[in-house]
Amino acid sequence: MSNFFNMDNGLFRALGKLADLMLLNILFIVCSLPIFTIGASFTAMYYVTLKLAENEEGYIARGFWKSFKQNFKQATIIWLIMLFFGIVLVLDLLILKDSTGTFVTVLRVVITATMIIYALILLYVFPILARFYNSVKDTFKNAFIMAVVNLPRTFVMLVICAASVLATFLNTYTLWYGILIWMMAGFALVAFANSFFFKKIFAKYTPADPTEEEDPDAWNLDEIEKTELDVEEVAASSEETTDASSKDETKSE
Repeated sequence: MSNFFNMDNGLFRALGKLADLMLLNILFIVCSLPIFTIGASFTAMYYVTLKLAENEEGYIARGFWKSFKQNFKQATIIWLIMLFFGIVLVLDLLILKDSTGTFVTVLRVVITATMIIYALILLYVFPILARFYNSVKDTFKNAFIMAVVNLPRTFVMLVICAASVLATFLNTYTLWYGILIWMMAGFALVAFANSFFFKKIFAKYTPADPTEEEDPDAWNLDEIEKTELDVEEVAASSEETTDASSKDETKSE
């Protein structure tokens, strides 16, 4: 019975995590109300959920505001670009809704393919911005590359997002309860679930042994990939040197 009231047991840890996610969800909703700040809010929310997924405890509000201010400019630019193209894609589908013909069918296929690419980029772009430092152009590029390279995990995350939304709109009953859940913790819960996948994906692009002075939130993907290539080249040259030494020893014998 004494273990039940132990603050370190699983139940209390889970309740503490839920309370953190509820606070994070409120911050996300409040900071998204101006609409144009949604990108910065998404980035800040993923900054915190990635920390939580990696069991890096910290102050939720402090971490959120740190990322919100740090990434505000890039996140806002990215969000406005995504919003513009999203509106264009939806309008294209509405315009072609009642149209028929071979050309229209081809257009629908092209638009659908574009929407899939759009969804892949939208899924990755803000978590990448929350974890890595890069230009807006490179952030878009890396979002698409990571989504395709890690397609199985990407598919699962898309299912999590889509299922959460579809479950809300099943009927009037689920709609009201769904809205309540989204308002209380829904956005943060979905981000937290996806963060476990992003944690494994991003691990491929982060330094193996970051120094204490190094800020992990300022890691640059291009620099990390370049470092990995340099290490591989050094390893290859070392192998060649070893092989050459072995051959010389064999000849001398």
